[in-house]
Amino acid sequence: MSKIIYKNIFWAIVTMISLTLIFSVLFEATGKTETLSINQLVTKINSGEVAKITVEGNNLKIDLKDGKKAIAKKETETGLSQTLNNYGVSSSVLDQLNLEVKEPSGFKFWMGIILPVILPLIVIGVIFWFLFRQAKGGVNQAFSFGKSNLKLFNAFKEKISFKDVAGLKEAKQELVEIVDFLKNPKKYLDIGAKIPRGVLLMGAPGTGKTLLARAVAGESGVPFFYISASEFVEMFVGVGASRTRDAFQTAKKAAPSILFIDEIDAIGRERGTGLGGGHDEREQTLNQILVEMDGFEREARTIIIAATNRPDVLDRALLRPGRFDRQVVLDLPDINDREAILKIHTVGKPLDKNINLRKVAVRTPGFSGADLANLMNEAAILAARDNRKEVLQNDMFQAVEKVLLGPERKGRAISLKEKEITAYHEAGHALVTVCIKGADPIHKISIISRGRAGGYTMKLPIEEMHLRTRSQFIGEIATLMGGYAAEQEIFGEMSTGASSDLREASKIARAIVTQYGMSEKMGPMTFGETQELIFLGKEMSSGKNYSEQVASEIDKEVKNFIDRSYKAAQKILKSHKKILDKIAKTLMEKETLEQEEFYKLLKEFNLKPIEI
Repeated sequence: MSKIIYKNIFWAIVTMISLTLIFSVLFEATGKTETLSINQLVTKINSGEVAKITVEGNNLKIDLKDGKKAIAKKETETGLSQTLNNYGVSSSVLDQLNLEVKEPSGFKFWMGIILPVILPLIVIGVIFWFLFRQAKGGVNQAFSFGKSNLKLFNAFKEKISFKDVAGLKEAKQELVEIVDFLKNPKKYLDIGAKIPRGVLLMGAPGTGKTLLARAVAGESGVPFFYISASEFVEMFVGVGASRTRDAFQTAKKAAPSILFIDEIDAIGRERGTGLGGGHDEREQTLNQILVEMDGFEREARTIIIAATNRPDVLDRALLRPGRFDRQVVLDLPDINDREAILKIHTVGKPLDKNINLRKVAVRTPGFSGADLANLMNEAAILAARDNRKEVLQNDMFQAVEKVLLGPERKGRAISLKEKEITAYHEAGHALVTVCIKGADPIHKISIISRGRAGGYTMKLPIEEMHLRTRSQFIGEIATLMGGYAAEQEIFGEMSTGASSDLREASKIARAIVTQYGMSEKMGPMTFGETQELIFLGKEMSSGKNYSEQVASEIDKEVKNFIDRSYKAAQKILKSHKKILDKIAKTLMEKETLEQEEFYKLLKEFNLKPIEI
């Protein structure tokens, strides 16, 4: 309310200032002009000081010979000549006087009468108009409070089809059937097939859930409504349920249609949090969604598509058949999909003719579609920064590292000793990697700081892997311990640079023992149980289901795996110390070694991989 008052005061002040300016234009200020009586005027006429007299009704405008101006008034209903003659001005003087008669301005006359009456009414009317407009807006807002902020697909500027979505073959197949059902429902109904009531898109952030929904909108040719789940929930109880009813009712009226709810976990979390009981606003909104989805008739041709990256927290009633009948999982793209996605995101970007997108796809395992889009954008930015008209292969490689680790910090001042420690640390990682059988190939070694990393060794798998063996885990731990072992071998002590390697190695070793059952001593068992705690949704908590004696045995076995891998790394570095020195010295000179340079450097040494 205070904002409305201040706003009205502001406009009232603006109006008054405007009126003041109008008055100043219409009426001349009397303070700058001398007012004369008839006697004074007669005196000046007889003394020859008056150059011209302009008559406007009863008003006289007098121009004096010295350049000054004056005003006076004559007698009402009496001519100026007669008035002056009555006051003693001779006829000869009147004949020499320059007299001009003007008709009085009707506009000024009427404004002088009307404005003093009308202006206060105008000001009061304007203030009341603003007050009523604000009140009307509040009333409209109150009546639309329970309406959903549902938007139609027409608001999208770019129309997307399934051709614009690379990869996700199985997910697209599921959605193609949905589109076909909406276009040709008779084909399915005649054979007794029912329309899927809901489709849930599940996947990690950036895998393309919303993009697929937009592709469905572009392909379906039916009204496509979309809304964020967070828009349903308000602080007032019952508003979310009201908006849910309105959204579903709107979609039903436009049937055949699609209603897309983004980030449904905002309202679809597990019920029974213990906060608010059955009157919790979020729970009421979820209950209304359950009722609306379960109330569709067989002939109703409205499909609900929802997206979430947290399917583990969704209420079980929402996932049962009859509500979200289809649950489509969107995986991270494999190497072929990544290459196809990169091709899509290169459209509109001038590329060097020698660019190989396959090499970029090899360097980006675990990247989502959004990550790849960001990668291409970063590569274009790097090219523009160097004032180049084309994106080079190296721009893409630099963008991969920037997305993974952060920007280069070449300006970071480090001592020669720290540079040497970093060089031997990364050389230790690289040498242990190439000496272990089955390890991933090295793609790049660098001692240039990126983000929080002082240096890094990039090793990536040749092909996509979904299963890992015990020997691969142990080899990974040995690779992680390579930097730590190299520092101890060369300098006789360790630095803090190995802290992240030790943390990751410990994590892998504990998982080998407690989760994967790969320890011969502990046997094919898992230790520790994961519990689902329902509080503000669903949270994961790990609890102990074993004794303190077993915990001690687990700790010993974890240490055994780390010691075993560490000794293997030490053995490799001691037996190939000349190679370690050469790699480190080359890094000190060049700071970066690409894959070809690194393997060319090792070519003269006959390295044989070993099994741990």
